[in-house]
Amino acid sequence: MDRIDRNILAQLQADGRLSVTELAERVGLSLSPCHRRVRALEESGVILGYRALLAPSELGLNFSAMVFVTLREVTRQAIADFEAAVIETSQIVDAQRLFGDPDYLLHVVAADLPAFQQLYDERLTSLPNVQRLTSTLVMKRVIQDRMLPL
Repeated sequence: MDRIDRNILAQLQADGRLSVTELAERVGLSLSPCHRRVRALEESGVILGYRALLAPSELGLNFSAMVFVTLREVTRQAIADFEAAVIETSQIVDAQRLFGDPDYLLHVVAADLPAFQQLYDERLTSLPNVQRLTSTLVMKRVIQDRMLPL
């Protein structure tokens, strides 16, 4: 990956809706070489995809919590079962497996506190192999979806 590829990535991180023509102009390439480079970055897995960033509050999701999960056992099957159930829970918008204790960090969104409580009581506590859940409420998002340093 060279300086031009990094510039392409920086431009696409800032605005994923750029046309290849606009992108080529910004990075100083003609259309065909720019298109080839973007395709190569996509095929190599550097570019994972494109998406729109949405405002949770505009969709009625005004509540956010971080939930720390400690598993009862940490076997291959227990982890697979837990992660499959997490993937099926749409209100979990980010999930990270951690080293040490706790085992996972989940970012959960809901309409409000009662909706989160219902999700917590009915879904999160019944996730496979959960020993303990600890929640903390998000007061404010200081950094969200920051671009990667290039």
